[in-house]
Amino acid sequence: MVICYTEDKQHCSGSIKFGSTVFSALPLFYFLSKNMKIVSAACHFVSPVILMFCIDFPATQLKGMPIQDLQTKKNQSTDTGWSQFRGSNSDGHASGPNSPANWSGTENVVWKTSIAGLGWSSPVVGDGKIFLTTATEKEDGLSLRALALNESTGEIVWDREINRVAKMPSIHKKNSHASPTALFHEGSVFVHFGTLGTARLSTVDGKLLWKCLDLNYSPQHGSGGSPVLHDGKLMVTCDGRDNPFVAALDIRTGNVIWKTKRSEKARIRFAFATPKVATVEGNTQLLAPGADLLAAYDPGTGKEIWKVVAPGWSVVPQPVVGHGLVIYNHDYDHPELIAVRLGGQGDVTESHIAWRIKRGAPSTPSPILVGENLYFVSDNGIASCVNVKSGERIWMERLKGNYSASPVYANGNVLFLNELGLATWVSSGKEFEILGKNELPGRTFATPAFSGGAMYIRTDQFIYKIAN
Repeated sequence: MVICYTEDKQHCSGSIKFGSTVFSALPLFYFLSKNMKIVSAACHFVSPVILMFCIDFPATQLKGMPIQDLQTKKNQSTDTGWSQFRGSNSDGHASGPNSPANWSGTENVVWKTSIAGLGWSSPVVGDGKIFLTTATEKEDGLSLRALALNESTGEIVWDREINRVAKMPSIHKKNSHASPTALFHEGSVFVHFGTLGTARLSTVDGKLLWKCLDLNYSPQHGSGGSPVLHDGKLMVTCDGRDNPFVAALDIRTGNVIWKTKRSEKARIRFAFATPKVATVEGNTQLLAPGADLLAAYDPGTGKEIWKVVAPGWSVVPQPVVGHGLVIYNHDYDHPELIAVRLGGQGDVTESHIAWRIKRGAPSTPSPILVGENLYFVSDNGIASCVNVKSGERIWMERLKGNYSASPVYANGNVLFLNELGLATWVSSGKEFEILGKNELPGRTFATPAFSGGAMYIRTDQFIYKIAN
């Protein structure tokens, strides 16, 4: 039980949280105030004994209503940084002031910092720092590391080893040993290296607060899916070549809260997708693609709620949610985007698929939704815009190069970054128009981060801060 208190004058009340349900606590506050001889029983004069148990929880919800994702709500209100893969709302949208439209290896570069080793995790921004993971070679093995850089200067503030691996595992040529993106939340940064370890560190000095080595599975080609957060649970997909599952860790302790096996016995079982937290019919669900399926899980218990079955493996892109739909890719070798109407119970494959698109579908980059326009780019550089409600194609054009990074909506337009440092601005309208191109040296597989009018681009050797 957590006793919660708010001083919102319009909705002055307290609440008690049992599991995922919030109840009014005004009778309790009244009882305690009377028995503790507090001068006033009003909300604004609660005993410090009560306040010791309080957290910043909204107490305006009705009995039996599920708590909304507080981190998402908080990040929607202000430009608080770029807290996880594809931004603080995991939708690829940059908020806050505009970043520069033009840059190069020297133009609009505030700082450039060399990063040891290799990692394709995206930068994460919070508490005045940039957080990254990397893997450095140590004889025949690896040192898996987390780093924090000063947001203003680019100086490395701390550099911590999370795990040491005696023998270097084999990975796909497009992968790295540090591909999952970190997650920043309230003074902590959570890093994930698949089965090789998950950890929570203090953003101040990198102090290791906990480390979990209990997510045991056999990865194929390395790890890729990034963690997501909801209601005190860090959730990850663990889709190895045998016995794939989805799991949730307690962010306070690192203990496994639940672990749910995938319900489809796919012929090839591994995948690398980052799940998506979404509100479906008033309830929070975890949408997690894997081999042969997209499944929705109850974040509190891990119970599978519904699923769509489509053959495929090595799934990478994060799903996109909007207009009552979830759009996901179900196969790497033969990519196809499928739009699924949210909701239902059990297997909804026959009843809930709205449309499917194969031409130009991405194997690696996640799509991005801007209004009713869904933008995506295939790994070989075919960019597309379709109407998300109907699947009707608006345009399809070729961009230069191959792509792994996900597109970002910034400065009112869509940015596509290829694997060799070439970034192309495309108009977010219904007419295809290239607005500009910029280039940095090096390989670029990580999705850029945006915060406070700056863009952070990671290459295979450096991280750049681009700002006016």
